[in-house]
Parts: sequence; C-alpha cells; structure tokens
Amino acid sequence: MKVLERLQKVIAQAGVTSRRKAEQLILEGKVIVNGNKVTELGTKVDLQHDEVIVEGVPLEKEEPIYFLLYKPTGVISSVDDEKGRKVVTDFIPTDKRIFPIGRLDYDTSGLILLTNDGDFANLLMHPKHEIYKTYIAKVEGVPLREDIKKLEKGIHLEDGRTAPAKVKVSRSDKKKGTSIIEISIHEGRNRQVRRMFEAIGHPVMKLKRENYGFLNLKGLNAGDFRELKPHEVKRLRELAVT
Repeated sequence: MKVLERLQKVIAQAGVTSRRKAEQLILEGKVIVNGNKVTELGTKVDLQHDEVIVEGVPLEKEEPIYFLLYKPTGVISSVDDEKGRKVVTDFIPTDKRIFPIGRLDYDTSGLILLTNDGDFANLLMHPKHEIYKTYIAKVEGVPLREDIKKLEKGIHLEDGRTAPAKVKVSRSDKKKGTSIIEISIHEGRNRQVRRMFEAIGHPVMKLKRENYGFLNLKGLNAGDFRELKPHEVKRLRELAVT
C-alpha cells in the first residue's frame, strides 16, 4: 500500500533541506520522480515505492532523529567550516546527515538542537512560532532598572525593534562591575542577545543558552549530547503551532 505525501514534504523529512527550499527546487526542475522531471508542487509520492532524485542525488528514506547538544564555546553552529574549526556535528557520532536547528554564536555556549528532519527544523525556526529561548548573560556594569525595562518592552536595533523579552537580574557585583542576567526571547536574529545588551551600554562578557522551550541542559556537561525522547519532539511540534 502506498502512503502518499507531498513531494516537498518528503524531501524535507529526508533531511535534504527545508520544505520551502524543496518547493523552490521542484519549481526549478531539479527534482526527478521515477525518471520524470517534476515541476508541480501538488505532486505526491511514497519514498518506499517511488524513486526521487534531488539535484542528481537519489533520496533515501531516513528515520528522523533529534538531538540536544550542550555546545561548548569555540564551536561553529554548522555541519562544516572552511577554516577547519570544530562544528556542532563533530560531537554526535551518527552516519545520518544531521544539521543544527538555528545557531549559537562561536563564542556562546549552551543548548542547541540537531536533526535530519528539515520540515521539523523549518517549523521551529519560523518567526511566527514563538518558542522562548532562555540565556544567562554575564555583562559589564550594573544595568539600571530603566535599562532592563527597555529590554522587556523591546529595543531598537539596526534590523528593527525586538519583541518584548523576559528579563531577570540574578545578581550584580558593583566591586567587580559585572552583572548576571537571565533573558528569554523567542526571536532568532544574528547575535541578538549580545546586540540588545550593547544597545543599553552593557556588553556581554559571557553568554550561555540554558533553555529551549521546556528543554534544558540538566545532567549534561559542555560537549555532551542526548537524543530527544518522542514525547519531547511531539511537545516541540505542539509548541510551534500553538
């Protein structure tokens, strides 16, 4: 029995790319099904019975896998690096093509998710899906309450105003001139947390992502990883669409 699904969804679930990019590849005539070039987005296939070739590479049905990694600092959030630096996929021994969902800066540590499920990754990264990520930042100086309020309300950056953030000052050391601040945001702009603190005049000295939605780093040290449980994957999907 054939279980038919849209071609772009099958490509995304195979870990090749996101569904949106898969649609583009189909429209560009770069996808072949059973020897025929396909350019219709409504095409449905069953990867167990149909041969699908994307940009000359046959698609193989892979079981989706999902990992949580405690990324150390000094690691690139990518599958490879032209400068030969360590990347997040180096920490997870698997023969499947996994990739990070979103990114953490080279000098930021903490929780990052990896998968071979492009559709799932695209779902979590879509701007309209407000999944909060919590960071612990060590910053220069002691921010005033009015500065914290700016972060909470949203602050103007060069790429637009940020969404309201949840901010809590854990502790401040006036002698050392530093503060530890917990900040939760649901956006994913490049170096966003660092730029937000720079905008209020308190640059980040050290940054760690502690939570991704309900997920945390409990029981893990830097460089450790674990596979997500099925109920965690299901809950992430639910978080993204609510």
